[in-house]
Amino acid sequence: MADKVLDRGPWTGCAVLFLQSLCPDVNLLTLYKDQQGKRVIFKVIKLTLVDSAGGLGGCEMLKFHDADPFLGVEVKFVDLGACQQFLESYSSGAVGQSISQHASRILAPAQEFTVKTQLKAGTHVLDRCLDKLELCLQQIHLSQPERLRDEEIDQLEEELQREVLGPPVQRIPSNCFRFQNKVFEDRMLTAADVQNFANGVGRQWKHVGRTLGRECRALKDTAIDNLAYEYAREGLYEQAYQLLSRFVQAEGRAAKLSRLVKALEDCKLTSLAESILDIQPQD
Repeated sequence: MADKVLDRGPWTGCAVLFLQSLCPDVNLLTLYKDQQGKRVIFKVIKLTLVDSAGGLGGCEMLKFHDADPFLGVEVKFVDLGACQQFLESYSSGAVGQSISQHASRILAPAQEFTVKTQLKAGTHVLDRCLDKLELCLQQIHLSQPERLRDEEIDQLEEELQREVLGPPVQRIPSNCFRFQNKVFEDRMLTAADVQNFANGVGRQWKHVGRTLGRECRALKDTAIDNLAYEYAREGLYEQAYQLLSRFVQAEGRAAKLSRLVKALEDCKLTSLAESILDIQPQD
């Protein structure tokens, strides 16, 4: 089943990791409501994801949830291999051990810290079927993230980077975005952007469409398949042109350049992103 899902293009999914401290002196929900405590929890979970998913390239935290007596951490996976590695680590108990080790060092250095965990994808409790890896992967894939990353997570990420690296050299304005260590003004997509995209994306237009479709209801799989059928005779240019035009029509002012560039990056089409941004090749 996992192979069939992977064949359809970029793989994404979502799961929520629920945590409850078994240490009498540490209540994660109480700690989460304190700004300093929230930063510590974020650091512990991030270190755990690095340990259990082979780094952060294949996953990211989206949001914290108050699920008394649990603290929930919503995790988005953008790589099948990273998700599989995380599930294997979770099944073996390595995720719980990693949380306990990092938390003992950061939260409760004077005592052993233990934690109770639960993993869910939508309404499915994955702890009940951890011996069925493909089923767990399918449930995570079906539980697509319904939101962008919470601004609170962005702030915590920035604070952690400042702690590790020092103050950033350049703070990006809210109306800009960063690509290849350069800052670009974020704006609505133009007709020229649509044409450049259609000219350069080729057969990868469906993959880009599904990536944009993670956060755009108008570009779900059925809509993309319908576009492929409806404009089959006109060829790849028209199919890609209609795809991005539909994205612009559906999203309105939210159809921003940064979203298209991020989708192209996710699909490993950086050269096309450079072309749309008019980045000249280095000699």
